[in-house]
Amino acid sequence: MLPSSIISSKGQITVPLEIRNRLGLKQGDRVEFVIEENRTTIRPARPRENPFVKYIGALPAFSSVQEINAWVRSLRDEK
Repeated sequence: MLPSSIISSKGQITVPLEIRNRLGLKQGDRVEFVIEENRTTIRPARPRENPFVKYIGALPAFSSVQEINAWVRSLRDEK
């Protein structure tokens, strides 16, 4: 018999242990439902790209909070 589950009144399902193991899923993991033509599949959700990655390296590197504060003061023309 194929692994199966029953949909609750809230639309929830329990993913059978065999499927969780096969997909490497654990408590708290997010899954995606992928619709392709006439079939739907479930897979672990792919992490979304961090929107801030493109800014890496845009600012100078600092080694302390004091350096950061001095840099901010210089931007504000503060002494």
